[in-house]
Amino acid sequence: MDERPADELPVDERWSDDDRRAMARALALAARGDWRTRPNPKVGAVVVRGGEVLGEGWHAQAGGPHAEAAALGDVAARGRDARGATVYVTLEPCGPFAGKRTPPCVEALLAAGVARVVVAQEDPHPPVAGRSLVRLRAAGVAVEVGLLEREARRLNGPWNAWPRLGRPYVTAKWAMSLDGKIAARTGDSRWISGPESRRRAHALRGEVDAVVAGIGTVLQDDPLLTRRDAPGGDPLRVVVDSRGRLPVTSRLATTARDGPVLLATTAAAPAERLRALEALGVEVVALPTLDGRADPAALLEALGARGVRHALLEGGGALTAALFERDLVDRVVCFVAPKVVGGDAAPGPVRGEGVDLVARARALEALEASPSGDDVMLVGHVHVL
Repeated sequence: MDERPADELPVDERWSDDDRRAMARALALAARGDWRTRPNPKVGAVVVRGGEVLGEGWHAQAGGPHAEAAALGDVAARGRDARGATVYVTLEPCGPFAGKRTPPCVEALLAAGVARVVVAQEDPHPPVAGRSLVRLRAAGVAVEVGLLEREARRLNGPWNAWPRLGRPYVTAKWAMSLDGKIAARTGDSRWISGPESRRRAHALRGEVDAVVAGIGTVLQDDPLLTRRDAPGGDPLRVVVDSRGRLPVTSRLATTARDGPVLLATTAAAPAERLRALEALGVEVVALPTLDGRADPAALLEALGARGVRHALLEGGGALTAALFERDLVDRVVCFVAPKVVGGDAAPGPVRGEGVDLVARARALEALEASPSGDDVMLVGHVHVL
């Protein structure tokens, strides 16, 4: 038997199949979290002793019990106790140093008398960042970190992005035909995707802090960029408009007092137009330029300064290309419709110059496909943060 400490073993040998099953269950529980957890991460926990699941829980709502507290509460509700048990949790537990609105989970675990804590991912935020693990170990609890870590990180990209990158997590979303077109050569795009895909797209807006669109898309479609009647929060609506072309009669401008609208522009925008938009309630931020357009990195920095942790990029193709070219897209959500549009002049979702060799194309990780009415919904990760 290998007597090395668990942290020194190869990853494949560090945990048993039972450990993996328990953490997979914790991840499945964490995934039940939805927009109500924002700005907190999605976290799940499972309490096991002697191969028996004593309790389980997940973080369901910001300000509500964290996953560990919910799991320990489930243990008590079943008439059991957690002494000597192992707790599997998808993110490092919070401590008294974390400034949370809820009691510290580390102290709850210690009070429950657990013997072992297995953590998928260390918390990247400075107020925690490993300090809870030190606290647990100092109290004599066996602590192991890294079981199904990549899966946990994919689940909480928005939580991980800011402390690592200093910018929001970016999800690029588009709908396209089977031959990769987002509109016909005339610009008509209604509707590439079916009603179920559009419903899901609105639900995505309810899960993020901001929805971002380029001025070309706004001029073509005159969108509202709201979540409609989907559950969730109302996102900040952002138009990237380097030359200040947003019409004062657009639906975004005329509804700016109903829900916030941010115009990200540059010094090239006419001052008179900007004053007219501001009079309607549109907030204007001037960005530095890059290649004659608003700098995408500066855009994300400005959004981060406003507290945006997850931005949904909804095109057009030039803006999406600009973010891809600067490696600023973290996840892709694509709805593929069973239609063929054709035409050399019909636009695709990512324009720009593109790569010169297929070998240099951006590869996505952990691609998932699911039916979406008559369409197919594809979700893949560019970065695992």
